[in-house]
Amino acid sequence: MPHALGGLRVLDLTTGPVGGIATMVLGDAGADVVKVEPPGGDRFRSLAASPLWLRGKRSVVLDLHTDSGRADLHRLVATADVLVVSGPPSRARGWGVDAEAAALLRPDLVHCSITGWGPAGPFAELPGYDGAVAARSGRMLAFERQLRRGGPVFSAVPVSHHVAAMGAVQGIAAALVARARHGGPQRVETSLLQSLLPFDLVELLIVEMAERQGIEAPNITAAGGDLPTLNYHPVMAADGVWIQCGNLLEHLLLAFLDAIDLLGDLLADERFIDPPALWGPEAVEVARDKILIRVQERTAAEWMAILHANGNVAAEPFLTTAAGLDHVDLVANRDVVTVEDPARGPVRMVGRLAEFTGTPAVIDRPAPTVGQHTAEVLADAPAALVAPATGTPGMPGGAGGPAARPGEPLAGITVVEFATIIAAPLSTSMLADLGARVIRVEVPEGDPYRHLVAAGTVAAKTTAGKESICLDLKTPEGRAIARQLVAGADVLVHNYRPGVAERLGLGEAELRAEHPRLIWVSIAGYGRHSPSANRPATHPCAGAAMGGAAFQSGVALDTPCPTLADVREISRQLIRANESNPDPNTSVVAAAATLLALVARERHGIGQAVYVNMLAANLYANADDAVAYAGKAPRRRPDPALHGLGSGYRLHRTAGDGWLFLAVTSDAERARAAAVLGVSPVTLADGAGEALAAVFATRSSAEWEAAFTSAGVAGVRADAATPGKAFAHDPLFLDNGFTPECTHTRFGTHRRWGPVVRVDGGRAAYGPGVLAGEHTDAVLTELGYDRAAIADLRARRIVASEPVS
Repeated sequence: MPHALGGLRVLDLTTGPVGGIATMVLGDAGADVVKVEPPGGDRFRSLAASPLWLRGKRSVVLDLHTDSGRADLHRLVATADVLVVSGPPSRARGWGVDAEAAALLRPDLVHCSITGWGPAGPFAELPGYDGAVAARSGRMLAFERQLRRGGPVFSAVPVSHHVAAMGAVQGIAAALVARARHGGPQRVETSLLQSLLPFDLVELLIVEMAERQGIEAPNITAAGGDLPTLNYHPVMAADGVWIQCGNLLEHLLLAFLDAIDLLGDLLADERFIDPPALWGPEAVEVARDKILIRVQERTAAEWMAILHANGNVAAEPFLTTAAGLDHVDLVANRDVVTVEDPARGPVRMVGRLAEFTGTPAVIDRPAPTVGQHTAEVLADAPAALVAPATGTPGMPGGAGGPAARPGEPLAGITVVEFATIIAAPLSTSMLADLGARVIRVEVPEGDPYRHLVAAGTVAAKTTAGKESICLDLKTPEGRAIARQLVAGADVLVHNYRPGVAERLGLGEAELRAEHPRLIWVSIAGYGRHSPSANRPATHPCAGAAMGGAAFQSGVALDTPCPTLADVREISRQLIRANESNPDPNTSVVAAAATLLALVARERHGIGQAVYVNMLAANLYANADDAVAYAGKAPRRRPDPALHGLGSGYRLHRTAGDGWLFLAVTSDAERARAAAVLGVSPVTLADGAGEALAAVFATRSSAEWEAAFTSAGVAGVRADAATPGKAFAHDPLFLDNGFTPECTHTRFGTHRRWGPVVRVDGGRAAYGPGVLAGEHTDAVLTELGYDRAAIADLRARRIVASEPVS
């Protein structure tokens, strides 16, 4: 079988895991990845997960502080198809490999820049760390209610790293599609800061709407009450092991109650005669206590066997990421691989990004030693650079295709989406942001997700940039319309459970027999080869099973719970720790995998099926611990109060009840931070908490931020605003254009969550969310239906549209 990126060379000029994961994925897809390192190697090779993100690459050592080193780099750029750089914008400029300069060395180069804070704005040159961008964007304030101490809570899972890595893959793959179609150089940009946009699902819109009405926006972090919903409740078994339930929809909750033998008892009580959504507060608390008490009657293993046997319950035990590597569903689905490393022996780690049936991933080589391939790689580079002639093939228009649309590398690509809730729909919005036409097919009543919050505000994000048609796929006419849509599509995306697509006439074998170039994408909770393939799954299940929730929860899972009140409190902490990040974590993987399949089609002329599952996607999100080998250091846990990982990477209280997050990871940064604080660098070592507390208490968070950032240190406020308000007003977002304006049919003009990656500067405008069936008539007309036919379909409720008001 061909490899999606076989024959392409990727030059990796990044440091650390973000660019490392991005280029690793490209290498797994068959690219020749050449990592350029300084003498002594990438300083982040000391991280325990480096064997993962260095796998399969070739290492070249160049001293880019010297003229000869930069000359060798330029010779290598001339041989590359893709160049990936990281760090502040000045770094690439200083090496002479910013996008403009690099295009002179290789006219059809795809240039990808991964920055911390974006290419513009007041922090553009500041070191970028997940903790710092999470603090400054309000993400740590969003966790405030996890503990009862007040103030921001350290966000442990480095989700900005994950999204930025996947955003880079998305942008590079989209740029390669555009290059194949139009020729010319392509400029890809992503950042840790904009990579946090996917994790706010609704607050930005609510802030915009409230301010338009002249009222204070509600505190979204307080939404949903203090304790978990019954649907998403963590429960403790007899052996002290916690299980996370994820039964979002009513039929799943009823299946859970039946499986634990409580449904009959509840239905015998008149307080529970109505559907669960109508249970009053008193009834909910009675049901909660019954559930918590019942689950303590058996061990976690016993309960999981019962829930598996039921087959219609979403639940997973809380595991660490290290334990997640042994999860039976990941192992059975071949999502964990072992590579023999000459220095470490066998290394087990997260494997392929997704299952590609036509261009499978290749993961068979370990991490290189520093400079292992310097001689052989430089020997292949041209001895001297030759300036490209005017009109060289590969310059804009050189491929002879239609003119490209600025910022829309996927222009001309059509995606048809059959998906609900968050993970899959958000992935296709990312494709729409890159210029694809996305036609969303919903049931006549609209996606159930629309009805979870009044007025459907939550769907503004998951439907952004799309068209929507409501079809009843249970009818022959509805299925016929769906087939017409697919006939004109490049990509089909769904999140049906196994067998459903086939029953609807949308199965991969049937459709690709008619349309062999179709990319058919399945996004599921579990891999198709796993024993849980037919079970439901929602985001908290993946969060629990892959270790993210355990990491975020601090010491909660180890806390004894001798009383029911203790169980209730820990369950409250666990659900706050197990927030919605597993859905966006999956979305960015699904979009990246879809785009790699599109590149393969452009290069090799083949369609294929792509299978994405939430467990593997969230193992990627926890890549810092998704690797195991002899002698590996364990994942460092946050302190019990969830301030951070040590004095140089944690939250600090400041004067006036303020909070600042300080991130220093090198001796040079530590020295600069110590100078700002007026202490010895040794004082920034772990265990110096009291001395530092007294110093930080002397100034406000704003004053400390000004002092640290002036010194080039990532010491930033963690108390400035919650995410929605930061996205709406902070110059860090506005100066970079990360929250562009759009106009929604119901909500009017507002700022929306911008793209996780931009190609060639991004689009001139980004589409709003849409109402269910907002484009039903227009899409049917395009398919050839006249007014009378459409009216008949509407009268029989085969097609529908949501009213505007």
